[in-house]
Amino acid sequence: MSDRASPLDVDDLRSRVAKVLAQFVDQQRPVLETVSEDLDVVVDALEAILAGGKRLRPAFAFWGWRGAGGEDNEAIVRAATALELLQACALIHDDVMDGSDTRRGQPSVHRRFAAHHRSASWQGSPESYGVGAAILLGDLCLAWADECLYASGLASRDLDRAKPVFDRMRTELMAGQYLDLLEQARGGGSVERALRVARFKAAKYTVEGPLLLGATLADAPPALMQAYSDYGLPLGEAFQLRDDLLGVFGDPSTTGKPAGDDLREGKRTVLIAIAGERANARQQAVIRKYLGDPRLDEAGIDALREVIAESGAQAHVEFLIAQLADQATTSLQQIPEPARLVLNELILAATTRTG
Repeated sequence: MSDRASPLDVDDLRSRVAKVLAQFVDQQRPVLETVSEDLDVVVDALEAILAGGKRLRPAFAFWGWRGAGGEDNEAIVRAATALELLQACALIHDDVMDGSDTRRGQPSVHRRFAAHHRSASWQGSPESYGVGAAILLGDLCLAWADECLYASGLASRDLDRAKPVFDRMRTELMAGQYLDLLEQARGGGSVERALRVARFKAAKYTVEGPLLLGATLADAPPALMQAYSDYGLPLGEAFQLRDDLLGVFGDPSTTGKPAGDDLREGKRTVLIAIAGERANARQQAVIRKYLGDPRLDEAGIDALREVIAESGAQAHVEFLIAQLADQATTSLQQIPEPARLVLNELILAATTRTG
């Protein structure tokens, strides 16, 4: 492979990760079938959720490895693909906690299982069945993420060295998920608290964690690890801030979620925290009336969007995204080629995406 990367390398890696995922699920299907043929529906649900996604986390892990001198081979692609299974776990559980109806343009996993229960006219509550099945599938994805990583074919010494990084990433992800749940229960709070949720629920495990995982697998020196953190943490935060904006203003045809779904779910994002701090008395009343109403209609969504825009929260989050992207760009100078060029492209992909 040339030392100069091109945009096609990102697309090629995405295809390679999709292939590894398909092979991994194919290997797991007969394992589950030996338990019961009833588990086919579980694998079908997993295949559905794995079919979408941008594969950003595997991309950052792969280029963290390449920037540290690792060679392009199928073992590192398999190792990086483990992060897609971890992401599947996070998405499935997140949708359960938020009561989300859709994910990636199709029914969320718990809704999918509830519909299966309902169509079969089984006993008990379809909704409870759906939640239980989704929790179990999320747990299975978490276990399979380990299996995908440790069966990747990389040297045992490299995997042993990287294990603490992978462990910490998962711990921080689950801690961030709890903080998100806590903020919704408390009714939200300061921008600082919302930023902490964003950092640990999404930012660190989306960019910095995967980069450090790939770098550690390649035995990167401390200076490069620091450069990856300096790049990865601000970019991960910018990624999540863009996600916050898309959750309110995004086009459902590209986000795969209903319009204003974050508002209906009452997400206590940085965007909402800023709006809350800047809103006048009338705008505060609108937020209290509509935010978190599961029956929120288009009129209510429009009213909240208007408050978020008029308060300056939307513009300020755009400013923060640009500022964080600049920080990531500055840190690229410490990262060698071929990773630098692709990581620069990924700044644009993470911060200007529409879905």
